[in-house]
Amino acid sequence: MTRVELLAYADRLGGDLPRLRALLDGPLRDFGGVHILPFFVPFDGADAGFDPIDHGTVDPRLGTWEDVRAIAARREVTADLIVNHVSSESAEFVDWLARGEQSAHDGMFLTFGTVFPDGASEADITAFYRPRPGLPFTAYRMADGRRRLVWTTFLPSQVDLDVANDRARAYLRRILATLRAGGVSTVRLDAVGYAVKTPGTDSFMTSETLGFVREIVSLARAEGLRVLVEVHAHYTQQLAIAPLVDDVYDFALAPLLLHSLGTGTSDRLLEWLRIRPRNAITVLDTHDGIGIIDAGPAGDLPGLIDEAEMAAIFERAAVATRGHSTIASVIPAWMSLPHQINATFFSVLGADANRYLLARAVQLWLPGRPQLYYVGLLGGLDDVALFQRTGQGRDVNRHVYTPDEVEAALATEVTRAQLALVRLRSTHPAFGGGFGYRVEADGTLELEWVLGDERATLQVRFGPEPGFRIRTTGADGPLTAGSVAALAAR
Repeated sequence: MTRVELLAYADRLGGDLPRLRALLDGPLRDFGGVHILPFFVPFDGADAGFDPIDHGTVDPRLGTWEDVRAIAARREVTADLIVNHVSSESAEFVDWLARGEQSAHDGMFLTFGTVFPDGASEADITAFYRPRPGLPFTAYRMADGRRRLVWTTFLPSQVDLDVANDRARAYLRRILATLRAGGVSTVRLDAVGYAVKTPGTDSFMTSETLGFVREIVSLARAEGLRVLVEVHAHYTQQLAIAPLVDDVYDFALAPLLLHSLGTGTSDRLLEWLRIRPRNAITVLDTHDGIGIIDAGPAGDLPGLIDEAEMAAIFERAAVATRGHSTIASVIPAWMSLPHQINATFFSVLGADANRYLLARAVQLWLPGRPQLYYVGLLGGLDDVALFQRTGQGRDVNRHVYTPDEVEAALATEVTRAQLALVRLRSTHPAFGGGFGYRVEADGTLELEWVLGDERATLQVRFGPEPGFRIRTTGADGPLTAGSVAALAAR
């Protein structure tokens, strides 16, 4: 059967690793896998754990490696290999600032001079793609007084690794071995699309990047690890990288569903169903924003939707969130639109449970491995207060749930209905068979799985009154559900 996966921060859902395990062994037991977002030292840094000071140690405030192994004893565990950068407070970087060429970590970090040994023109520097405003450098002072420009693709406190350097490679190998020993079965290559800087290109998902992906995949597989790659990019780049790894995210699905729900059409979604990779992790929402760039054009390459259609998705989101998604979403350097919506998926749909469950049902019916984000599973709306405190746009979708909030959310129809879909996808035999889809004369999209006499059928309407209908047959008897309430009652 398909392993449906939960995506969660240990601290923001359970509070710590033991309490996350209790949820997974209890009300969330139908999830056959969990991607635990960074639980390293510190889990609560400037970028919610994606700026590790010590990537190889579980933050003791969350638990230990024994706790991770206990979670892994009953389900698959995915963890992040942060390949692009480490914290500026890491022991390795601090030692390099102090000792320079005498440091055992000299060469591990990417400097301006590493990429441009002969200097660079304005055109050379501004060619690089960065998912933030401004330039990707931060000035650091060495202990001897020298000033160095260090690459910081994301935040000034996230210093980039020189992944071509032997010392950086040794660091990544050490982290891979630590993760495997800790019970992790799959590593997600975080921000790998930015890891290789190549003058004369935008240095995002270039042929040199693909070459590095092949190398890091080889290192991971040597440790017995599966590899999931995270790339927000033009869909053709997803198709190119999919054969190189075990899993790739289907980030195009979410914007295409938002387009279909906003326009009442399904032609763009159907084109994606025709060509999408089958080794996909299907998502509607993640700890990052809702990627819209993944379905859009890039340069001269047409997208699954065009720029005007992308803009319309952002506009509908702004209406649904009363303008807040526009405030929270960041426009990258040299771009005219944000590359993602910073909002919860439920908020972007105006907290319409029917449309939300329609989208979730499509996600769980598609081939691949479905992954549900903890905020989405619990029907979370934008945490505006958290965003106002931190100034980080993505924090609107990173709510810290108290135990009472978790208990209350688990009792809601929208969460119970999603758990029913997870249970159906995890247990019904038809999902181990063949998949097909068709569009009926009235425009209804039908997705169906068949294995012998077992069938699981989803019918979806994207018109002015969107709706869905689920029908299953087989040894366990028929099921028919066409509403959130009917699903929640299962």
